[in-house]
Amino acid sequence: MKNTTLRLRFSALGLVFLALFVYSCARNPVTGKRQFMLVSEKQERAMGLAYDPQVIQEFGLYDNKELQDFIGKYGKQMANISHRPKLDYQFRILDSPVVNAFAVPGGFVYFTRGIMAHFNNEAEFAGVLGHEIGHITARHSAQQQSQQILAQVGFLAAMIASEKFRDYSDLAQTGLGLLFLKFSRSHESQSDKLGVEYSTKIGYDAHQMANFFQTIGRIQEEAGASVPTFLSTHPDPGDRYNTVHKLATKEQTKAGKAKLDVNRDKYLRMIDGLMYGEDPQLGYVESDVFYHPQMKFQFPTPKGWQTINSNSQVQIAPKDGKAAIILTIGGSGSLEEAKRAAVSADSLKVIESRNITVNGNDAIAMTADLNPQVRLLMYLIKYNGTVYKFTGLSETPNFNGYENSFTNCFKGFKSLNDQRKINVYADKIKIVTVAKDGTLADVLKANNQPTAKHEELAILNGMQLKDKVTKGMLIKTVEKGDGKKN
Repeated sequence: MKNTTLRLRFSALGLVFLALFVYSCARNPVTGKRQFMLVSEKQERAMGLAYDPQVIQEFGLYDNKELQDFIGKYGKQMANISHRPKLDYQFRILDSPVVNAFAVPGGFVYFTRGIMAHFNNEAEFAGVLGHEIGHITARHSAQQQSQQILAQVGFLAAMIASEKFRDYSDLAQTGLGLLFLKFSRSHESQSDKLGVEYSTKIGYDAHQMANFFQTIGRIQEEAGASVPTFLSTHPDPGDRYNTVHKLATKEQTKAGKAKLDVNRDKYLRMIDGLMYGEDPQLGYVESDVFYHPQMKFQFPTPKGWQTINSNSQVQIAPKDGKAAIILTIGGSGSLEEAKRAAVSADSLKVIESRNITVNGNDAIAMTADLNPQVRLLMYLIKYNGTVYKFTGLSETPNFNGYENSFTNCFKGFKSLNDQRKINVYADKIKIVTVAKDGTLADVLKANNQPTAKHEELAILNGMQLKDKVTKGMLIKTVEKGDGKKN
């Protein structure tokens, strides 16, 4: 009886796999080879259209028409010579200080103002642009999703067929995770190759793309964010530097192009005045107090906890990650409506709820269980017509140890009226002309750049502090912002 059941299970699973493979025959636009694919081009486009407003809501678009037009112009030009020229590509610069660029299915490409600040010429920009377009033309997201679907089917098949496999399912999931990291690195390497190819075709020197990987590596080291290559979704920046230089030489020889554009000065003049770093108008922490100049509120943060701020929420957590405070908007209705919505959204089991005031503002304080393992304290505070939702949560056994930190933070919420804290603006990139020959360190000192920031500024310029600079050369510096748009 047991063997018959197993045969029936495997027969059914065999039909599932057969149906998947019959459905999934597709030709890759880049390689021309047939590959397993469960996501159609129409579905890719639908995914992109769904992701795009979410990305914009999370980060916001950077308000600079010249830069938006710049990425749109060269993005369209490069898309036209790519392996999928008929897609309706969209290119956007996001209002984020993080050094990043990414693409989502269906032709949507995003660069942050943070990465725009770190490019030192148009050729670096073009190489990374080609890399991101390469993810789209090679259908990497669709491949990844198709492989995950197949892996889940296989994973479920093994779970059904083998009781012993069920005992080791957690380890099997970990193995799948490492497998897909390998796929991701493979995709990154293919996109590097496409970035070289596409940027060369539109007339840029792809060796500059290799140089930018040195900048990425130094940013990771400075932030302490480097990880072993075998656990990284991206190839090691040092490996990429060498590989991309070889690819660039090969591509340029094949294309017969001896002279290709770099356009350093042109690019630097374009980003003069670009916002640099966090925008304090959207919230900042100073001396363990979070200030929001635009919304005119402030509250204390637990000492030593780290803060991550985005358009949609503020996250505050200790370095060990054993607790978290999350601030979001709870709506513009009544406090009771906000409470019902919060309880319903996460199926909270309310332990206690009471009406209170917080520095003159009506509020609700609520203790609840998110699940049997996690307990939370929530404050809903009505301020200037908006409900602000503070949530402090930790594992239930640790909750009492963090409750005072949560309460002190939430009860400290109040209006912000200090103009010195309100009139604080983001730093800006300032392009200066070198007055005389010397080192980069000499130029930074001559332009009154703080010594503590010199290494950061060297990375920003894609140089070492000891590198020689010559009279008339353009260099990036950073100056205090004045609130004017650029």
